[in-house]
Amino acid sequence: MDNYSLRLFLTLTETLHFGRTSQLCNISRSALSRQIQRLEDEVGQKLFERDNRMVSLTPAGVRFTEYAVQAVDLWKELNEELLEDKTILKGELSLYCSVTACYSILPEILTKFRKKYPEIHIKLKTGDASMAVSNVQEGRADIGIAAKPDRLVSSISFREIAVTPLVFIVPSVDWQYSDYPSEKLPWDSVPMILPERELARRRVDGWFRKKGISPNVYAQVSGNEAILAMVNLGCGVGVIPELVFEKRPFEVDVMPIKVEPPLQPYSVGICVQQRRLNSPLIKAFWQIVR
Repeated sequence: MDNYSLRLFLTLTETLHFGRTSQLCNISRSALSRQIQRLEDEVGQKLFERDNRMVSLTPAGVRFTEYAVQAVDLWKELNEELLEDKTILKGELSLYCSVTACYSILPEILTKFRKKYPEIHIKLKTGDASMAVSNVQEGRADIGIAAKPDRLVSSISFREIAVTPLVFIVPSVDWQYSDYPSEKLPWDSVPMILPERELARRRVDGWFRKKGISPNVYAQVSGNEAILAMVNLGCGVGVIPELVFEKRPFEVDVMPIKVEPPLQPYSVGICVQQRRLNSPLIKAFWQIVR
């Protein structure tokens, strides 16, 4: 049971798709299947249920995932410790962030980092920003870019990069409520496009609760870019970090509006497992962000 096989296994637990995993890991589908079969033979248990339509983890697979994360993590830590006496840092860092962070926050940081540490390779994974802290906590990423939760678990260290307000956005073209000034919008009937979960959703729900209003939720979506797109289509009013609006990669017929009271702003930064701050590679990235 080697580190390479465990990494393949962990990638498959994330995608639950043999074809996608083979592309991500640059391995043929048949070779991937053999690697997984070999792991199952060594464990003595079936790790995945699979048929022609879907792949899912078995109870043994869920338990083995915990072991695989810890084993890969320990192997990485050992390699990094062995590098401590070397003048040139080498290795790989896995980084999880949203698409927004890729084009709004990462460029400046990565430019500095790659210039100073050209031998450290960044493995970038994008997804829902609300999952960044859990990806770091579970060992699926070395570093995450996230909004700081209201309650940050003690095992996670956070370093702030920027503070961004949360803003309500509306279509800037004619739509159902174009004739209403922002301060007089009928919030109990305006269609709302809201984040599915986590920090932004809690803050929006709290805002409506303080006003004694039950919002008319038109859609609950994952990702700020999806909210921006739906508001652009005239579907309703959304809530996103101002940074997302300012750094949008495409033009939209959308504008922010002022509300009272304003929503509590986001603190955006990097998060790592506290116990791994002594890792030379993670420490190098941590120190770049000041």
